[in-house]
Amino acid sequence: MKALVLGASGGMGYSIVNELSRRGVEVTAFARSKDKLDKMFRESPNVTVHSGDIFRQDELDVAASGVDMIFHAANIPYGDWQANLPIMTHHIIASAKKHSAKLAVVDNLYAYGRGTGAKIEETTPKHPHTKKGKIRLQMEEMIQQSGVPYVIAHFPDFYGPYAENAQLNYTLRQVLADKKANFIGNQSMAREHIYTPDGAKALVELALCEDAYGQNWNIPAFDVIKGEEVIEMVRSITGYTKGVSTVTKNMLRCLGFFNKQMREFVEMQYLNEEPVLLSGEKYEKLLGPVPRTPYFQGLRETIETYKKK
Repeated sequence: MKALVLGASGGMGYSIVNELSRRGVEVTAFARSKDKLDKMFRESPNVTVHSGDIFRQDELDVAASGVDMIFHAANIPYGDWQANLPIMTHHIIASAKKHSAKLAVVDNLYAYGRGTGAKIEETTPKHPHTKKGKIRLQMEEMIQQSGVPYVIAHFPDFYGPYAENAQLNYTLRQVLADKKANFIGNQSMAREHIYTPDGAKALVELALCEDAYGQNWNIPAFDVIKGEEVIEMVRSITGYTKGVSTVTKNMLRCLGFFNKQMREFVEMQYLNEEPVLLSGEKYEKLLGPVPRTPYFQGLRETIETYKKK
């Protein structure tokens, strides 16, 4: 089997490439920066790096030539979603059709809308109340109506190696730089954060199972965890002693006057107020236990990756 991983230099893309490589799959790692791809995968067997622009249909088609499966883990800044996510999705679908490839998609929680307190199942109606949630639902529907064999996996917030846009990684980078760290959201709120190697393993398992296609799947994390618990674990691992400040929604609004990306984060802060929790029951009925790395282990391994950079 041959696979193409889009967004291979990001957190989930990196972990998907490694999971496929570990299983002996010939995998092409696709992203913009060849230097970054070379550095990330120079010691990985079965991996070929391919730099290119996902917004260039010709470049994407070259990368997809001869593959059986495309893993879509590519993302772009929030502010570009409305204009560019439909274009990117169209290009990916077109390449999958041209090469008769299956499609395995990394998706988030946004299309579900607000949390209800109960765990969300795949049959739960999607009522997104944010601009980004509505865009994600639109992309989901494009894939479902494309005629391409697909699996779409919904994940909670990520953390892990190279997951640079993840909330927990934002805090970890500051801790490892020995700066006064910040934590986005209420530190006493319990939320899910999935370790990217766990998410990658679950998605690859789905992609290799014929019975999983034509469906959406929820992939929960190890458990819920409070920000203050994360911080105590990080202190234990690193010896960090400085304070960790809370970044509130109002603070993000203020930062948004100077930083477009921070401004876009404001809309998604409902997840720090009304967490969306996923049920993994459907996955477990088909494939067995969802991969779950304890938070302490996942944080320690993520920190070790940063130290090696």
